[in-house]
Amino acid sequence: MTETINGAALLDEVEAFHRRFNVFPTEAAFVAVTLWDAHAHLLDCFDSTPRLAFLSPEPGSGKSRALDVVETLVPRSMAAADASAAALFRSVSGIDGGRPTILFDEIDTIFGPKAGDNEQLRGFINAGHARGRPMYRCVGDGSNQQVQGFPSFCAVAVAGLGSLPDTILTRSVIIRMRRRARNEQVEAFRTRIHVREGNQLRDRLAKWAETVQDRITGAFPEMPDGVTDRPADVWEPLLAVADAAGGDWPERARAACVTLVTASKANDKGSLGVRLLTDLRDHVLVGIDRLPTVAILDRLNALDDAPWADLHGKPLDNRRLSKMLAEYMTADNEPITSRNIKTAGSCLKGYCATDLHDAWARYCPPPPESPLPPLPGTENAA
Repeated sequence: MTETINGAALLDEVEAFHRRFNVFPTEAAFVAVTLWDAHAHLLDCFDSTPRLAFLSPEPGSGKSRALDVVETLVPRSMAAADASAAALFRSVSGIDGGRPTILFDEIDTIFGPKAGDNEQLRGFINAGHARGRPMYRCVGDGSNQQVQGFPSFCAVAVAGLGSLPDTILTRSVIIRMRRRARNEQVEAFRTRIHVREGNQLRDRLAKWAETVQDRITGAFPEMPDGVTDRPADVWEPLLAVADAAGGDWPERARAACVTLVTASKANDKGSLGVRLLTDLRDHVLVGIDRLPTVAILDRLNALDDAPWADLHGKPLDNRRLSKMLAEYMTADNEPITSRNIKTAGSCLKGYCATDLHDAWARYCPPPPESPLPPLPGTENAA
């Protein structure tokens, strides 16, 4: 007779195991990490798998310990701090009998500012987020080579200082770790004792996964309002696990989803272009139809709580401003570029507000008081 496992109670135990050794910044983080542990046992049910990223600005914030605990709970864990891309391709191919859950500690040594070029690893982590995206490589000797596709779909968790490439951040559940306060206590993690305890929970998660995989396969959980596109891809597997577990997990999972998706948007380095557009609209070109580039840079770099005065150690300059704005289009579907602006008998390069109106309407949040007019052709939309 097949053992009946209460999914909600089991997830409660997994969460309690994390709480013994980890101090996460929010309740949402405990929920998300617990669901991620469970989803790693059910990858064949999903079209995508979120990366789990423990990040902090300083050492001693519990990132590695969090990864240690995760390692005990997931199937076929593989610590891959110094693994090459080629080794990872072959591991995910199942040459050792099963697809691993890959764990990268000190990920800043791979993608940090002093790490150099790791495009193959970046490509592997990005491609493995979605099912059916193999990495193609030439294999063989000399002229006798053939193109071979290596599967990349697998669960990946990382821990490190600073941030990650934007393409990985947008595919991740991000846990912003911080040092423990004096009144925050955790139990010491003893490998000889606690790895065995975590593995017992891991084995029970595997058995539970077998009982719910048919129900989860093809399930499309209801997403919270406002969670769409890439964040929905990230959270769909976790919400499906929560729905299968039942109890209070569906409600807790959706609350955690909203909390962490909102936090990721606030800290999203990929939105630097949107921040530039918004600052130009709200602080630089207010009531002005055009302005020379030199004046725009002076105003941007003088803004408090803005990144422009220190972008990788240097203030925003003309070249970087031009490159960033050229990524966006005018209403005539042409890249935003500088124009000649006549000022006091001279002619300087600068930007016109009319060229930015379309990008402002499409990408920027509404201004606090005076919303932008709707896009042309959408005035009567429901």
